[in-house]
Amino acid sequence: MERPLGAQISHMLKDRGVTHVFGIPGVHNQEMYRGIEEAGLIHVLARHEQGAGFMADGYARATGRPGVCYVITGPGLTNIMTPMGQAYSDSVPLLVISSCLDETAATRGQLHQMRDQQAAAATVCDWSEEARSADAAYALIDRALVEFQTSRPRPKHIQVPIHQLEARAAPFLPGRQNTVSKLPALANAVLERLANALRDAARPVFVFGGGAVGASAAAAAVLEKSGAASFCTYAGRGVVAPGNALHFGSMLARPDSAAVLADSDCVVLVGTDLAEVDLWRRAAGHGPGAWQINIDPEVLAAAHPNDTGIHGDAAVVLAALASLMGAETSSTWQADDVAAFRARWRAEVASERPGILPVAEALRDCLPERTMIFSDMTQFAYAAKEVWDMDRPGHWHHPTSFGTLGYATPAAIGGAVARPGLPTMAIIGDYGFQYTVQELATAVELQLSLPIFLWDNGKLGEIEDSMVRAQIAPNAVIQKNPDFLKLAEAYGARAAHPQTLDQMQEDVRAAFAAPVPTIIRVTPDIAG
Repeated sequence: MERPLGAQISHMLKDRGVTHVFGIPGVHNQEMYRGIEEAGLIHVLARHEQGAGFMADGYARATGRPGVCYVITGPGLTNIMTPMGQAYSDSVPLLVISSCLDETAATRGQLHQMRDQQAAAATVCDWSEEARSADAAYALIDRALVEFQTSRPRPKHIQVPIHQLEARAAPFLPGRQNTVSKLPALANAVLERLANALRDAARPVFVFGGGAVGASAAAAAVLEKSGAASFCTYAGRGVVAPGNALHFGSMLARPDSAAVLADSDCVVLVGTDLAEVDLWRRAAGHGPGAWQINIDPEVLAAAHPNDTGIHGDAAVVLAALASLMGAETSSTWQADDVAAFRARWRAEVASERPGILPVAEALRDCLPERTMIFSDMTQFAYAAKEVWDMDRPGHWHHPTSFGTLGYATPAAIGGAVARPGLPTMAIIGDYGFQYTVQELATAVELQLSLPIFLWDNGKLGEIEDSMVRAQIAPNAVIQKNPDFLKLAEAYGARAAHPQTLDQMQEDVRAAFAAPVPTIIRVTPDIAG
């Protein structure tokens, strides 16, 4: 059926399995809204394009499917560039479709005009392309969706000239199935070498990153057969079950984790590039000769020449590896040794961030099963991520690499939209909350039972501490906050300010049952 291209795009997305679109309509992208209801898409109206981008990010992390956004030319695109940068850093499948002006070289003074919108978007995403015909738009959408499944998922941007969105277009080819099989495991000869290395190693160690989130069962089998110890990055938490006595947890940022890795005679890195934000030091600590299992050729290319790279999906490779391993192991790891390291590291976290761990543990203990958490750049999350073991992978999401303030609230909204009937929660600081506070209106509008745990220490605590360490007199780190409880009520949300940990737990439980979001303001003095 011939339709304006803007409407065809919505119909095509629906045909390809997309169910939700996040965004804000404007005169420059209204043609994309022509087909939304007719196609049967659900549109989530944000209050700012940055919020729309973070919502789509949260939706994508919660489902593993692409988060899709519609934005306008110019400021709509620049507003969503921060979420695009976050999605690029954290390997999130985000598809941003924007309008663009028909011509910018010979004309000035147009509404929403930028000098080079496509190039601007390209700085924060995998690729940014302009579709100058209907066929080009269809091809680029399919390219993006297939690449999300076959390579490291990162955001893509497609812009379509306004006159093309308005012009009638022939239909896209229907029924295309954008499903592909996982990358096959490497030849048995290479996996057999790894199996033998694990069998003969006295101190084997696995490090699981976000790329191993879908590999929990295979990881458990390999760890059991090899007797290996393990770490996880923040994004890989939950890949190894909390009951594993040889699991060091998400403690890679502890300085002497380097000594543990240096002492290992077989290090296997699965779905991680061990970036700065995983380690907070220059190098992990292990020597050359590691094994790297990764879907991203760039990561494998950056490895030490003596490392062995295995290009493949973590779940497929680990399952094949487990099938090659017998019951023999030379591992000398002892549970007591691992427990001693963890106890010491926990004490370090408690000393560095006084008063946070008792609150974090009380919060953890009152959450319902399968709660998905979206956290922000706040000291509470920094401490909790190190000591809070997750009982399943992919259930704590954080703006790890780009490090954007204001992420948690809209991302949790996207996560809650993606998981109706399942518990979702935001953890955010008092300063970051104000970056995207307006998205509270969307959560109220959608009647989401969303607890927003607001850690209010009245300042930029992490920056203050950093200045002190650098012998800089703390400057511009104390701000005057609004009355968050009244602000929540003004938006139509619920609000609570518990004075004890028991009361906090009651307020959190009530928030999960409430018909609207709840701001739970918690101050450091709650721990006594």
